[in-house]
Amino acid sequence: MAPSDQLATLAVRAKEAEENVAAAQAKAKAELEDDVATARASAQAQAEKLRQQADAQKEQILSTWQGAQQAWNQHIVKAHERFAAKKAEMDAAKAERAAKDAENEALFTTEMALAAIEEAEYATLNAALGRMEADQLAADAAT
Repeated sequence: MAPSDQLATLAVRAKEAEENVAAAQAKAKAELEDDVATARASAQAQAEKLRQQADAQKEQILSTWQGAQQAWNQHIVKAHERFAAKKAEMDAAKAERAAKDAENEALFTTEMALAAIEEAEYATLNAALGRMEADQLAADAAT
């Protein structure tokens, strides 16, 4: 899959997550609990897929990706510097290798973003459920 295709998938998935969270406001508690469980399972599956891809492509993925969440900003700076330096010295074979490396990084980055969207949807639905439960407990205590 091309990185641009994954970006389109990412955009669609982000919109779906947004719509699911908006729809959660009108759902009954049981429906919301089911949505939370489904979102959690989906987020876990996406995280596992990402771990498997990282393991399978260990040699192709930059070592900075291993700590990506902690070193994201540093990685971006280094990647930009490296790409600028490579651009200045490339021949055709180096250009092909650099393009493949860049494509692999782009694919991995969009997979990380997709996993983050899954996790964000789960966290947001879980927060809505927590708020619903807290409001119900407060209402029960008031009566």
